[in-house]
Amino acid sequence: MSLSCSADAISQPAIFGGKVIDFAVSLVENYNFEAKSTLYYGHPTTVAEGVNFCNITVTYTHPGQNDTVHVETWLPMDNFNGRLQSIGGGGWVAGRYPPGYTAMSGAISEGYATSATDAGLQLQMDYGPDIWALTSEGNPNLYLLQNFAAVSLGEQAIIAKGLIKSFYGEAPKYSYWSGCSQGGRQGMMLAQRYPEAYDGIHACAPAISWNQFFMSTFWPQLIMQELDYFPYPCEMNAVLAEAIEACDGLDGIIDGIISNEDACDFDPMDVVGKSFNCSDNAKNMSISEEASKIAKATWSGPTTTDGKFIWYGPNTGAQLSGQSLQLTNDIGLAMTTCTNGTCQGAPVGLGEVWIKYWIEANPDWSYKNMTREAFDTLAHEAVQRYESVIGTNDPDLTAFYKKGGKILGYHGTHDQLIPVKGTRHYYNKVKEMIPEVASFYRMFEVPGLLHCSGGKGGQPTNTFDALRAWVENGTVPAELPHSFKDDNGDEQHRLLCPYPQKAWLKISDTDKAGYKSTDFVCV
Repeated sequence: MSLSCSADAISQPAIFGGKVIDFAVSLVENYNFEAKSTLYYGHPTTVAEGVNFCNITVTYTHPGQNDTVHVETWLPMDNFNGRLQSIGGGGWVAGRYPPGYTAMSGAISEGYATSATDAGLQLQMDYGPDIWALTSEGNPNLYLLQNFAAVSLGEQAIIAKGLIKSFYGEAPKYSYWSGCSQGGRQGMMLAQRYPEAYDGIHACAPAISWNQFFMSTFWPQLIMQELDYFPYPCEMNAVLAEAIEACDGLDGIIDGIISNEDACDFDPMDVVGKSFNCSDNAKNMSISEEASKIAKATWSGPTTTDGKFIWYGPNTGAQLSGQSLQLTNDIGLAMTTCTNGTCQGAPVGLGEVWIKYWIEANPDWSYKNMTREAFDTLAHEAVQRYESVIGTNDPDLTAFYKKGGKILGYHGTHDQLIPVKGTRHYYNKVKEMIPEVASFYRMFEVPGLLHCSGGKGGQPTNTFDALRAWVENGTVPAELPHSFKDDNGDEQHRLLCPYPQKAWLKISDTDKAGYKSTDFVCV
């Protein structure tokens, strides 16, 4: 069959409730791009060399909602493998932006048709939501939030699969979703609300239980304000180092990673007064009571003023501070920025932004005036107003399960933004409804991995292929070998296990440079 990358040769998709307002088709030839594994989640670094593809951008609106949504789909001109791999977003972006293009480049290089949507959200330089969050002061843009949360995802699948059928003359053999963080949440929303959209969903470190998790990201900043203490990053790093020293060896290996966090009973208050050298001011300091309280609150997670649980914090051992730079993973929930010896809080741009635009709906609102009582009220109000819109924590995956869909993803135990315990919580809720949950949904915890990528434990590069083998061949991912480079550049080997199993060392030799994946067992 001769392929024609022409608007005249390709049928425009029909979108129920939507109206196509532009249909742009262009041939891209000799495309070259290196898709790093850090953004092409679950894959090794992949290089597109001399790839030819048909780039189709469908622009549409939902009449009466004053939105403009773009879905961009790339269709290989050569070596199409018969499969769709749609790409998710990150942070406040739905997917059609530079990091998404990296993943799309990886997909197209491997023969997949691939797509991304912008959900109708205007892209700003720092990828924040400031320019689209409100229709006016006091009025959140609920149409765009609805697009971002769910609606655009179902439409993206319809559009991409429709274009594939028109272009190649047949529907894709298999359709996959892939993403981390926001992209992971989108994948779980697809399984919950659009179970027919994809055969396999690669959902990593998913930003599910949105309201609870988003409020938890602001919690350490609130504690700093309450204590009126904003520590140097070096002080929080000192507490972190003490935690790792106390609990690193609980898995039998000294590698700078807390792999058995459940057995870690480290209390930051026990290291108050310990001395350390501070790189931020070139002085010898002692860990303060305030810094220990901040670390303890960060890892424990938010509670109400009367001590009731709100949500989980990152695991003990997760990074607390960082450089406060946009689009890096060198961040933590207890970040500060310091000038001339004076430090102030540096929120990560999630919880306080959610409060500002969707709960307070006031662009002039400042988190610096927040009280514990106000935090309690806002956390409750967030759930009341938005749980059904973007909560993404419905455990009833019956429809997805019955149609034969599969979900596989990874989540780092040192994820400093999205608590791995939140993903565990959701998995356990699904299991309560569907006891045989492991027959279609598996989540692999990765010791030492930060948010999506980075950290001492390395990022998995074989999870997407494991999902595909499960979907297409019925190969159950009982365990996954995992290789990565440590801080010294030496290659390390571990074994990843599906939650709730953990990897345990079978041998007594503690020479970490010599481990093989087969030296571990999932128990």
